[in-house]
Amino acid sequence: MSEAYDVMLDAELSKAFDVWTGYLSARTGEDPEVRARLRSMLASARAAADEGDPSSARTLVADMYDEARAAGLPWAPTPPRPDEADRQARDYAKDELRQSLPLALRDRLDTIALFLRVTSRSLQDVPGLDCAARQDIRYITGRAGMALDLAHPAAAQRELERLEAVARRWGVER
Repeated sequence: MSEAYDVMLDAELSKAFDVWTGYLSARTGEDPEVRARLRSMLASARAAADEGDPSSARTLVADMYDEARAAGLPWAPTPPRPDEADRQARDYAKDELRQSLPLALRDRLDTIALFLRVTSRSLQDVPGLDCAARQDIRYITGRAGMALDLAHPAAAQRELERLEAVARRWGVER
C-alpha cells in the first residue's frame, strides 16, 4: 500500500517536471531573467528528487508556481486544482503502478473501479435525488477513489458497498 502511495507522489512530481520543462523550452517572449531563475529552480528540484529528497523537490516546484505568478508571466503553468492534479498523477502513475502490483490485485481493483463508475452513474440519473444523497455519493466515491489509488481493495470494496446501499435506498439495483 505504501508503495502505491509513493508511486503516486513520484508521478505527481514527474508531471510537474514535464509541465515546467515544456514551458521553459518554449519561446514565450517573457522576462528572460525570471525564466532563468525558474530554470535554475527546476534543475534544483530535479537534483533533489534524484538525491532522494522529494519533499524538497515538491517545495521547489511550489515555489516555481509562486515565482511565476509574482512575476506576472502570462504563459507560465499554474498549479492544477486538486482533482486535476490527482487525475494527472494517476495518469502518469498507472503504468508504473501496474508493473509493481500483482495481476490478481490489479484485476480486483479494476473490477471495483468499474462497479463504482456504473453505480455512481446510475445514481446520477435518479429523479428527485436530494442534496444530502448527492453529497453522500460524492463523499463515498471520493473515499473509494483514494482507496483504489492506494491499491487498498478492502477499503475500496467497503466504500463500494456503502455506495450500493445508497443506490438501494433510491431504488437503483444493478
